[in-house]
Amino acid sequence: MSKIIIRSFETDLGFLKDKTLFITGGTGSFGKMLTQTLLDGAKLHRLIIFSRDELKQYEMEQSFAGHPNFRCLRFFIGDVRDRNRLDMALRGVDYVIHAAALKHVPIAEYNPFECIKTNVFGAQNLAEAAINCGVKKIIALSTDKAASPLNLYGASKLASDKIFVAANALGGSQEFSCAVVRYGNVLGSRGSVVPFFKKLIADGTDHLPVTDIRMTRFWITLRQGVDFVLSNLNMMQGGEIYIPKIPSMKVFDMARSLGPDLEIREVGIRPGEKLHEQMITRDDGRQTIALKDRYIITPQFNFWSDDYYLDQDAVKVPEDFDYASDTNAEWLDDAQFRELLEVI
Repeated sequence: MSKIIIRSFETDLGFLKDKTLFITGGTGSFGKMLTQTLLDGAKLHRLIIFSRDELKQYEMEQSFAGHPNFRCLRFFIGDVRDRNRLDMALRGVDYVIHAAALKHVPIAEYNPFECIKTNVFGAQNLAEAAINCGVKKIIALSTDKAASPLNLYGASKLASDKIFVAANALGGSQEFSCAVVRYGNVLGSRGSVVPFFKKLIADGTDHLPVTDIRMTRFWITLRQGVDFVLSNLNMMQGGEIYIPKIPSMKVFDMARSLGPDLEIREVGIRPGEKLHEQMITRDDGRQTIALKDRYIITPQFNFWSDDYYLDQDAVKVPEDFDYASDTNAEWLDDAQFRELLEVI
């Protein structure tokens, strides 16, 4: 068996005991896995799922109804576009994990105003309402597309990242901090390429479509993503952008692994799509430190001190450092990819 290039980001969830945690966009793939993890391992006072789709909330509620810790679970209908609703929903909340976003690249290109309302104005609403309600920590999910963005989705998430980093200076004397998590494509999540290819194969396709045979992507499992967010929620000081050290793989190689006997057809890059993904630009590299399993882009504000991370053996990355999917030092080969699919 070949060794999978995969890290565990698990953390002790004791810091969440008797806390109230609020998840925006909590009915998605990430929110469901996060909820399962928290119900299994954290002794929360309340866990609030905040989203705008009542059917998804109903279905999620039914799926967790038999869990022994179900009684701490709450479901709130709402939208991050609605500041008044956030002011009401965030009362008594200690921590927020912000997963709500419009994420589909071509749809965002075609509906730019809707993307901005959710991803940018929604971030502002959440930061302001959290300060108003005495929330202690926010950790916001970002995307590799926010680094040197080519598409509107990436640009909107870059703006969101900037909002949450700058919000650390707005809390005054109260205990308040925000951080951001940025990672790559999630293997097997809803809307990702793996279930898309699998469905085509199950439907009897004679080929698999790949936008460009050169295209590379970072890959992370849903479990890794959830554990990474929780570990950063535990360690965050405020203002950081966290990036996990994860492997790359060509989308062409992934398609070939899933359908070894099928023709691979190149269909062209979609609107707003990159050939390779970048999570740390060279400009961001000047502010980046490295731990064993992650990178941290530190903010350029006077509220920030990196002494805390120096105690954890953090090192400054080399001059002209960047972190991109095509120049990554870690790659999944075919055997490792198949093992990873078995894990997820």
